Amino acid sequence: MTLDQLDDDVVALAREYSRTSPFEVYRRAKELLGIAQSMLERTQVPRQRERGYLAAGQSAAVLSAICFDLGSLPAAVSLSRTAALYGQVIEHGPLQAYAHGALAFLSFWGGRPAEAVRLVRTAQQFGGLGDTAMTRLLVIEGRAHGHLGDHAAAERAVRNALEQSTGSRDDLHDDVGGEFGFPSDRVAMSNATTYLLLRDADGAEEAAEQALQLLGAKPEDQRPLLISTQAYVDLARARLLRGELDGVQAALEPAFSVPTEWRGAGALERMAAVRAGLCHADFRAATEAIELGDRIEDFTAAASAQRLAGTPPLAIEP
Repeated sequence: MTLDQLDDDVVALAREYSRTSPFEVYRRAKELLGIAQSMLERTQVPRQRERGYLAAGQSAAVLSAICFDLGSLPAAVSLSRTAALYGQVIEHGPLQAYAHGALAFLSFWGGRPAEAVRLVRTAQQFGGLGDTAMTRLLVIEGRAHGHLGDHAAAERAVRNALEQSTGSRDDLHDDVGGEFGFPSDRVAMSNATTYLLLRDADGAEEAAEQALQLLGAKPEDQRPLLISTQAYVDLARARLLRGELDGVQAALEPAFSVPTEWRGAGALERMAAVRAGLCHADFRAATEAIELGDRIEDFTAAASAQRLAGTPPLAIEP
């Protein structure tokens, strides 16, 4: 019964991730990981240990994701490695693939895109993966190739991600879902960032607008603020590439109103990229650019107290 409750709590947290305060997610995930690890110390029953390892691995994976959102890259890396190890112990392909995908994502954030590609390739070889898992890994692969400046490989990964349609599912990415899922709005948002790395303003704008359209079709209380904020900022970055200051400001307005606790690392680094772009010689003398730069700095300063630690150098800078 205790394992049943733990399973239910982990699934609920993963599914409520996008609608729960980040620090509350952090607290609950840390608590669940501690409970699962404690249970593993108290039983030698094989089936119970298998369930305990799975719960511990899922909890570590969720905790890793929220540590990244709260700005602590080292903690996120350590916890994803923990999740991968637990998945290896019980030979759980989807958990290992999710954790390796997270490590790949964290690698290009840490300035190691070639390592990210290798980790994705490893993740794609685990057994039992459904379409959602493969789509997520291909999206991450596209971002990694974007950081490497490999246009052909990045575009191929984006195209393959959009074409995943075998109908296969797995018990983590699909049955649990939530933070382990990868819906079409998240695919579009991440692809927009890949196009920005390739300096493809049209592709980035189209993908960002698609993400926002898909998010807008959801009930308001089901729209993940962390994802929508990133999509708004990527839309602004696409317009900045074309020198459309009015369009940049219009795209950023919804992001500026996001509560400080929901301004995750992804949104803050994207905002920093916009701030850097506004310093370009073509814009820096414009009153609109100066005012917008000041607002971005205020946006970032207000969010800084909501983070666990500083972040590494920009991972999404073209």
